[in-house]
This record gives sequence, C-alpha cells and structure tokens, in this order.
Amino acid sequence: MKKTLFALAGALALSAMVIGCGGSKTAENGVEELAISTAAKSEGNIKKIRPKETVTLDVYSQLANYSGMQTGWFADLMLAKFNVKINIIPDTGGAYQTRMEAGNLGDIVVWGDNTDKYSAACKKGMLLDWEEDNMIAQWAPYINNNMKLALQKNKFMDSPDKKLHGYGYNVSTSAKDIQEFFYTWDLRFDLYEQIGKPEIKTLDDMVDVLAKMKEVCPTDDNGKPTYGVSLFNDWDGNMVMYVKSLATAYFGYDEFDFGLFDPDEGKFYDCLGENSPYLYCLKFINKLNQKGLVDPDSMTQKYGGMSEDYQNGTAFWNIFNWMASGAYNTDAHVKEAGKAMYPVLPKDAHPIVYGQSVYGGNRLWTIGAKTAYPELCMAIINWFSTPEGYMTILYGPRGLCWDIKDGKTYFTDLGKKAQADQNNTEMPAPYKGSFHDGAFQINNTTWCADSLNPLTKNETYNKTSWESEQLPAQSEIEQRWRDWAGATTPNRYMQKSNYRVSPGSLFTGAGVPDDLTMKWNQVAECIKNETWNAIYAKTDAEYDAIVAKMVSDAKSYGYDDCIAHSLKQAEKRAAAEKLAKAQ
Repeated sequence: MKKTLFALAGALALSAMVIGCGGSKTAENGVEELAISTAAKSEGNIKKIRPKETVTLDVYSQLANYSGMQTGWFADLMLAKFNVKINIIPDTGGAYQTRMEAGNLGDIVVWGDNTDKYSAACKKGMLLDWEEDNMIAQWAPYINNNMKLALQKNKFMDSPDKKLHGYGYNVSTSAKDIQEFFYTWDLRFDLYEQIGKPEIKTLDDMVDVLAKMKEVCPTDDNGKPTYGVSLFNDWDGNMVMYVKSLATAYFGYDEFDFGLFDPDEGKFYDCLGENSPYLYCLKFINKLNQKGLVDPDSMTQKYGGMSEDYQNGTAFWNIFNWMASGAYNTDAHVKEAGKAMYPVLPKDAHPIVYGQSVYGGNRLWTIGAKTAYPELCMAIINWFSTPEGYMTILYGPRGLCWDIKDGKTYFTDLGKKAQADQNNTEMPAPYKGSFHDGAFQINNTTWCADSLNPLTKNETYNKTSWESEQLPAQSEIEQRWRDWAGATTPNRYMQKSNYRVSPGSLFTGAGVPDDLTMKWNQVAECIKNETWNAIYAKTDAEYDAIVAKMVSDAKSYGYDDCIAHSLKQAEKRAAAEKLAKAQ
C-alpha cells in the first residue's frame, strides 16, 4: 500500500503542476476568462436531457439530517432548471442495508465516508461508472475539467473496482492553504461579560464559567431552564459525536476509527486507553452534568431539538462555529437585545484546522447504477459543482440574494437579511416560504468554501473573504468582542491560537474488514451507549463504574482486535500526511 501511495502521489503531483500552470495563464486573462463563459460550456446541453414530465429523484444521503421532499426556494429552483423534485432519504433505520439488499441505493448517492460501505457498493456494482459512454465529459464538463485530481483519487484510491464513481467533498484549487476554523468554541459573550470575563485556561475553568452563567441567566427566551450545552445523538458513529469532537477541538487530534489521530506526531490514541483524550473530554461533560449544565434531553433528542435550544438561548456554549451561533445570533438577539455568541477559546486548547485538499475529502458524490436518469443526475451534480451552483447552495439564488460586480461578491438586501436570520426571512415570488425552508438538505459540499471562486477577483466562496463583508462591527457587543479578542473576525481570532493543522493527503481508510464487522459494530454500540450513560452519571463513583464497565464490555466484544486494525491504518495515514507536508 505504501509503495502504491507514493507512486500515485508522484503522478498526481505532476498532474497538479500541469493544472497549476494552466490556471496561472488563465488568471492573466482576467475574470471573464476564468469564469465559465456560457452555461453550455460548464453544464452541457441540459435542454437535451431535461425531462418533459416532472420526475422525482431519490437522493440517499448518509449526511442528511432531513427526510422527505426538498422544499422551498431550492426545490423551486431545481424544478425550474431540471424539472425534478428531490426526495431525500437519510441514513436512518437500517437504510443502507435495506437499499443494498434491494439492489438499488437511489438515483444520487451521497456517502458519509469512502470506506467499507462505499467499497461494498462498488464491489456489488451498485454505483454508476462515470466514464461509461464518456458520460462525464458530456454531462459533467465542469467537474471533468476542474476536478481532475479528485476524480483520479476516487478512481485509483477510493474505489476497489478502479472505476470512476464520483468525487469527494471540499475540493480545493490549492494544496497550500488551510480551511476556515470551524471548532471555534462559541460562548454567550454577553453572559461572559456579566460574570467578569474570567480567564478560561482549562476545561475545568469552562465548567466554572458555565455554572456562573446559569446563575445570572437561569431561563431562556421562553422561560425554560438554561444549560451550559445541548447535545444530540443522531450524528454518533463509532463514538459519541460531541465527545470525540470536543477532543478534536481541545487537543487538536482528528477522529480516527475508535480513537483520535495526532497530525503533528502521527500518533493514534484509542478512545478507551488510560487517560485518553476521549475519556478526558467525557469526564468534562459529566462534570457539567453533575452541576446541572447538560440539557437532560441530549441523550434522546435529534439535531432539530438541539438547534431549537440554541435558537432560544437554552444553552450557552458550543464548539462548532455554525451549530449554535448561527442559530442564536439573530438581529433580535444581537442588535436589539445586545446578546450574542462569539469564540472564547481556552488558553490550553489546540483546536484542529484542516488543510485544503485538491484531492477532495471522504464524503462522496456518486450516482446509483439503477437510476433511470444517469445523465440528468450527473448534470445536477455538475451544476452543484459549478461556481454559480455552489454559491447558490451556500447563499441562495444569484441576483436575488447575492451577485458579483467587477469581480467582487456582495449580498443583496435580501441576502443580508437571510444571513442574519434565515428562519424569518421570507423569499419573494416565485419562491415560497422562508430562506430556511429552502435550505439545501442533501448536506454535502462540492468545493471547499475557502478555495478561490473563479468568477471573482481573488475571493473565495466563503463570505468572510469578500471585500464587501470586511465591515466595521455591526453591533455594540460585536465591537466589545473584537476589542477583547484583538481580532476583527472569529477566523482571525482563531489564527492567533496554538492550533494544529491536519493536512489534506491521499490517505483513504481501508474500512472495516469483513472478519471484524460484527466485533466492530458491537464495540461501537457499547461505546456509544455507555458513553451516554457515563455523561448522565450523578456521582464520580457511578461515572467510574460505568467507564470501567464500558472498557470491560468493549474488550469482551473484540475492542483490542479493532484497535490493532486501527493502528495499522494510522501508520498509513501518518505516511500519507508526511508526504503531503513535504510537497
């Protein structure tokens, strides 16, 4: 494997040099030549495959938090452009196994990772070969011309049958840049001010801060009890999502099988090892719970319940830059009430930030082999991958919510309202409902938001890079946070921290071997269930007993065998990342 990895890396690096040289020549010719000059050039002749009668496409997305028909402005747009309706099928209730047994995964298939389940689908012929009948060149010309390295990675690294089935998310135009931070440790800054802005050095300090916040703000907008944090369970995988993500946000170690991977040292920490980062963070959340600072519904509620909590000010703190502050920081809270969530990072934290990757990530866009509309599905994914299509996914329809003038991107008045308060921004005719009603529910990305948008003059898809968004503070509390942070934006504040970089590389996990699958699933269920039980332990003694039981039970199910597999994979990841850093 290592020999293959290095050989392919050399070939792809050469391709990158060729693509890079071509790109620089185009840049000299100005924005218009960088942009796609006509829809036909970037999208193919959609009219030729646009169905006369409206069709419904099933999109099986392992990343979706939503079930049912896509609604709102995005549904209206898809109907107008492609004459399709989108039925989203999330990965719940054994959906993967059921669809595999039925022999039909769906029309468009979005994978949560590129390991065992994806590999099984490839081996069973469940996914369309994009190169069959030269389909990609005809119906996905933008992808074919602009994502060559990501396509090669999928064909030669991700797919065991060595066929091209799609590409991974977050593709970048540069391998040297980092992405925006999304582990930003957002905290109710107005309450932090009320308690005197005490230093937060460790997680124990955070416990004290959240407890004091509850004392000064015991109820939320609706008069219900407040908590330090609100969690949810529907993103749990091998471990409980928020616990392992907290370890990533605090130690800078990336999730990896049943543990975490240190990108600096190339070292793997299994989650149940003595003094492991996972157990350290689990104990912190239990400390919060013992002080009444964890929403008691966390163990049973889904993403939507958690989101409502942050929207209503029920919880004060969240490690993700979009999960809580995006819901709470409305004009009503920020400008009218002087309340807001902004990053407040513990001094001992080493938050991870991900390097951009020209190869894309592990969440894949593919098409089901049984679809009756392969060309249409490919044209749709291609449009998602064009600059205008991706900008539409992120910010709404062009001209209505955003536009570009003289190579500079800007929000319209409606777009500004939508960014400030998606739930209460109504879309004008011919669209229906609020901006939030039309949110893109497939829940995957095409381009890395921090890569350059070729429709612009050196701006990225990320609104924080736009010249039009480099604004003075829009509220008194934002200005106070800026003064405290010594930075004008959350990302610039995070750039001053002791962060760790996880570089984009060619590493692709091997997935779970067939002979480990049963053990793996049992271990995962054990870790998830007992982690939640440990979170809600009422005393330290009860917590210790639950963790000891979790370790003992996991080992009885085959935990050590799973970790032996992970250690071998970690060595391969370390080698791939070492190579990526050297380029």
